[in-house]
Amino acid sequence: MYGLSTLLDEHLFGSIEAFSRQYMPNMDTRQLAELRGRIAPFTKRTLRRDVLEYVKYTERKTLTQRFHPTDNEQWLYERITAFLQRENSYALPHRQRHLVALILHKLLASSTYAVTVTLLAIRDRLQRLLESSAVDSDGESLVEQLIDDEDMASDYAPDNDDETAAFTPDPAAQNGIDAEVVRAEIAEINAFIEQARNLPVDSKAQSLLKAIELGFDSMASMHAPRKVIIFTESRRTQDYLYCFLNANGHTGKLVMFNGTNNHEDSTRIYQQWVRQNEGSDRVTGSSQVDRRTALIDHFRDVSGRGADIMIATEAAAEGVNLQFCALIINYDLPWNPQRIEQRIGRCHRYGQRYDVVVINFINTRNQADQRVLELLTQKFNLFTGLFGASDEVLGSIENGLDFEKRILHIYTTCRLPQDIDAAFQCLQAEMEDVIHSRIKETQTQLLEHFDEDVHDRLKLRLEEAQARLDKMSRWFWAVTRYALANHAQFDNQQHAFLLNTTPTELKAKAPTGHYQLVRGSDPTDMPFHSYRLSHPLGEWSVTTGLNADTPVASVTFDYGQHNARLMVIERMLGQSGWLQLVHLAVTTCETTEMLLFTGCTDDGQMLDQQTCEKLMSVPAAGQPTPINPSAPASLEGNSQRQVQAAVSQVLASNQKLFVEERDKLEKWAKDKLMAAEFQLENTKTRIEQLHRDSRKATTLQEQQVIQKEVIELERHRRKQRQEFFDVEDEIIQKRESMIDALQERLHEVTKTGILFTIRWTII
Repeated sequence: MYGLSTLLDEHLFGSIEAFSRQYMPNMDTRQLAELRGRIAPFTKRTLRRDVLEYVKYTERKTLTQRFHPTDNEQWLYERITAFLQRENSYALPHRQRHLVALILHKLLASSTYAVTVTLLAIRDRLQRLLESSAVDSDGESLVEQLIDDEDMASDYAPDNDDETAAFTPDPAAQNGIDAEVVRAEIAEINAFIEQARNLPVDSKAQSLLKAIELGFDSMASMHAPRKVIIFTESRRTQDYLYCFLNANGHTGKLVMFNGTNNHEDSTRIYQQWVRQNEGSDRVTGSSQVDRRTALIDHFRDVSGRGADIMIATEAAAEGVNLQFCALIINYDLPWNPQRIEQRIGRCHRYGQRYDVVVINFINTRNQADQRVLELLTQKFNLFTGLFGASDEVLGSIENGLDFEKRILHIYTTCRLPQDIDAAFQCLQAEMEDVIHSRIKETQTQLLEHFDEDVHDRLKLRLEEAQARLDKMSRWFWAVTRYALANHAQFDNQQHAFLLNTTPTELKAKAPTGHYQLVRGSDPTDMPFHSYRLSHPLGEWSVTTGLNADTPVASVTFDYGQHNARLMVIERMLGQSGWLQLVHLAVTTCETTEMLLFTGCTDDGQMLDQQTCEKLMSVPAAGQPTPINPSAPASLEGNSQRQVQAAVSQVLASNQKLFVEERDKLEKWAKDKLMAAEFQLENTKTRIEQLHRDSRKATTLQEQQVIQKEVIELERHRRKQRQEFFDVEDEIIQKRESMIDALQERLHEVTKTGILFTIRWTII
């Protein structure tokens, strides 16, 4: 929290030392209230459950796809598992033994093909050991190779392994290698590889065909798109499944997504996408970004030319929006619950129209795998409710990799089903207690205290935000139509236009062609330029509108052409009056600008700002007609009063800001002084302790060591005292700067200008 606060305002808290002393985890109610008050200006927490009244989310449904390995597959699994359970083995690097074992267990559960390739890499490493007759130090490189080859998540990096392993001496490093043992391990691994290559069938892959059909039937019953994303933790397994599904009825309907996306079929899809979107703003020029976009677009395509199945590694579990897909298959079930939530979050998000179906694979001959699934689904409640547990449970779990290591410990130490069951029961009970206590604590201290009136305020803000976005888009579109009237043909239904001729000033910046206003919807399939306020054409259109000649004119508003009902305008049908728009700029230490409408009817009724804005949203009949009469004095007088009120509002806002800054400065000064005093006090305490130790010292050597430390600490204390004075000087300078800023705010400069005045009639 302290680190985040410094990104927004480095003077919110004095120092990390002062912050830690005041707001430790066991802070009392008063300290909690004080901390909440200090971060309130920039902390806005709204839980997803708080928006249920306004944003409708679909549900999650889970299915289990069971597969039963053959005897040969089970024999291979058990032999390799027993090999990994050995405490000492040359095959596994000593410093990274647990991490390599974790990766191998995951690959073993993923596919025979994946573990075979990895066994080949381990065999090659053992062969190098045998040839060099020395213990190698390439353990970390082996782990990095496995992570890169398999496209695993970055938190499996070697520096996240057990810290104690780095300090535990390798017995082999002390005694040298035993060549006979190494040869025996190579022979054993060769037997594993031979057995894996001779397996006639992959039971898990065969079950995938059934799971896909089961999922597609579920999609058909909901009239959802025939799309499925299959997650695996291994790039080798991804390659295998791509070939397997191509050979089993899904040819031409597959797309792969991983960290590189350099498969030949992926490259072909990318190149075709570039040709289709050539000349549009969708092509960024970044091969990595465009490849990802191309593959997702190919998966999204429902024309029959796209893919029905995406096979993805963890690279697709973050930063990818797939709400057009409602079917997820966890071919490999992660041990980390956060990763499951991330996977599902790709599809189960805002914009998803259908219930999301999640299919989890489970090995019926593996007791530990079954208990992992039970732990993740039942005890963590990942798939209950509309949003799963991400608001509460997942946020309360400690490091996900630590949790995976707990599961690995069970895999590597338990051999009998009853041992596995007992270990998982112990883990479940422990985690239930942790989750329950942390949820309760979190709800008490944070979740229930922020934004108590969230429903009322959220509903208001949601409506305001949508109205503002729509209004800004309409205004910008109207300005564009005015500015480019002689240059483009407009399609008001699609908010698009064909630019036939480019304004002279923009020859090199705005090519001719199709443009479409950027809104919240997805772009169309046709090549087009994204049109937005910051586009050179958009900026030119706004500038053209600002510089347009606006003499006093008569305007007839045709309410019949407006596509929405405006009650306040309906009541004014047949009436006439005047309207004026004034630009106000108030400059103190910064400039605040406002647009102020003033209006009145011919019978003397004044119109407020909102009514004037609604009137200006009604289409006009014909062109404005310049007129000579000037606006009535009542309109001018009301305009002056509005300007004065707006200036007073700006000054009041400045005063409020000054008070807030003053209070923040006082708290910051208190923090800085507290930290300096705390450091001084610590040094003083240490010096007093050394003096006591000196009186107890029995030798001259002890006395000498103590006196040297005392001298050094006293020198340090003098430096700290000087720093304390520097802190006071800094506080004085801050106060002086604030006084100077206040002086600037007291001398405001106000400028006003009439943008236009019209005589209006509503028909």
